[in-house]
Amino acid sequence: MADMKVRLLELMSVLTLLVCAASGNPSSSDTLQVYFIDVEGGQSTLFVSPDKHSLLIDTGWPDFNNRDADRIAAAVKASGLDHIDYVLLTHYHVDHTGGVPQLVARIPVKTFIDHGPNRETTDDWTVKTANAYEKVLGSGTYAHIVAKPGDTLPVPGMQVIVVSANGAMIAQPLSGGGASNQYCEASEKRVADQTENARSLGVMITFGKLRILDLGDLTWDKEVELMCPVNKLGHVDLFIVSHHGWSQSSSPALVDAITPRLAIMDNGEKKGGSPSSWEIIEQAPGLEDLWQLHYSAKGGSAHNVDAARIANLQGTDPGNFVKVTAYPNGEMDVMNSRTGMIKKYPAK
Repeated sequence: MADMKVRLLELMSVLTLLVCAASGNPSSSDTLQVYFIDVEGGQSTLFVSPDKHSLLIDTGWPDFNNRDADRIAAAVKASGLDHIDYVLLTHYHVDHTGGVPQLVARIPVKTFIDHGPNRETTDDWTVKTANAYEKVLGSGTYAHIVAKPGDTLPVPGMQVIVVSANGAMIAQPLSGGGASNQYCEASEKRVADQTENARSLGVMITFGKLRILDLGDLTWDKEVELMCPVNKLGHVDLFIVSHHGWSQSSSPALVDAITPRLAIMDNGEKKGGSPSSWEIIEQAPGLEDLWQLHYSAKGGSAHNVDAARIANLQGTDPGNFVKVTAYPNGEMDVMNSRTGMIKKYPAK
């Protein structure tokens, strides 16, 4: 099964390159490749720079007969790599960090990045997940970085700036940020989240003129803290939808203020994709398209995008992925591995 996935990934990668060559775009050596790997409502996103340096954000779930580790390994192999340089763990919930032991058993990893120790000690699954990760770190095999807001992570080929970590936010706006945020009033005040979600390690990734935002499962209350009264982030080209599209995140203070051109939701069929969050994202100023890893059962016909922009349709579990090819001038190509379709988004 894993070999079949690898062959499919390699075929899709070749197809992408052929389309780019025919359109006169820069060669693949000039692009950032981003694989949105289907880990069934968890998160795992692989970034591969033009010079083949790699950053994996989160590792999906444990168990499931090594499903998520195999899917990640297939994406790594399809991108022409034999290891992962950096694995960034946004927080210690099982759908984000649970896959670490299985991943390192399948593919070499050089460095792990996290926000520091687990603080959610009342949830058994979270404690178990954090302990399993600590055991991997304790082997002494891997370099380890504890990231803080404002840090620039040492990932060659892209700029990766930490904007949130361990419940703290950047103190000063990023380049392009700093304007008053008119959308703060539209975001209701919510009780502070006490779970690991609120401690999510969030990053802004810049590649040429392109800006990509991934905040893990950062919660509504922390989004408001980050974005109000001043928009500290500025405009974003590609928004990795927070918290799988669940209603605990994606406030207007964040989504409307960053004016994303594209959004990709790593939801599962029965996890994430809340209709209220879906509507906020779909109606964001300047949004060209929302893409989904799965059809959302909660969303029904009214709150799912067109099937062409859904990697895995209702009632299916084939592990289809979404791949973004990003160009330094701001262009993006998005491919749905289920159909082989590539949609092009010119630079703005």
